[in-house]
Amino acid sequence: MLKEERQAFIIKQINLHNKVLSSDLSVKLNVSEDTVRRDLNELAESGKILKVHGGALSRSFHYPFQQSDVYAKESKKEIARKVIQLIKEEMIVLVGGGTTMIEVARMIPDSLTCTVFTVSPLVALELAERSSVNVFLLGGQLSKNSHISIGAQVISQLSEIKVDLCILGTNSVSIEGGVTDSDWEVVQVKKAMIKSANRTAIMSIAEKLGSNQNMKVCELNAIHYLATDLSPDDSELSDYTRVLTLL
Repeated sequence: MLKEERQAFIIKQINLHNKVLSSDLSVKLNVSEDTVRRDLNELAESGKILKVHGGALSRSFHYPFQQSDVYAKESKKEIARKVIQLIKEEMIVLVGGGTTMIEVARMIPDSLTCTVFTVSPLVALELAERSSVNVFLLGGQLSKNSHISIGAQVISQLSEIKVDLCILGTNSVSIEGGVTDSDWEVVQVKKAMIKSANRTAIMSIAEKLGSNQNMKVCELNAIHYLATDLSPDDSELSDYTRVLTLL
């Protein structure tokens, strides 16, 4: 594989999953980790990605307020429009972070009265613009990669609340693997969030369907809704209809 092809693959993986590990890319590309590191350094120097220890981050995930950098922005807006329909008057809602969740926060009608708990300072700031939304930011150590609260403190806070609905973005989702991620601390927070909710909705652009990461958040049967940018009757979603309500 040519260097240009490798780097295009790397950018695609980073845009899809927000974060990639050098070790995973080495296996997928069948090249040495030194080769991957050189590619990542070149991409970072050209401003296309953000290099971090052990891998790289998507620029759109790290700087979500820079509108032009957000990957698949229109698809994420479509997902947000679907998810908003689940939030009803006087609901207590728990939400995660990420660029799709920020789109959800921006679309909540100013007239909708509800209470929202979130582990994301960025989402909390967006929600605070809605005068009828009561916002609680759950605190803990701030993850430099995912920009959400992580650690024992936030998990303890989550154990003390019970919400009507939890809304989460996802790194990867598949029939056989369920909901998966590549960050152990984030996985623990998402597990606690799902446990705190009566019902949970997962948001995923279609390109992430069928993909798997190394760490499991939950099986699909722990989730109630799947919101994608596809029509619910799309053939690509046929296997998911047996387990989930599609939006």
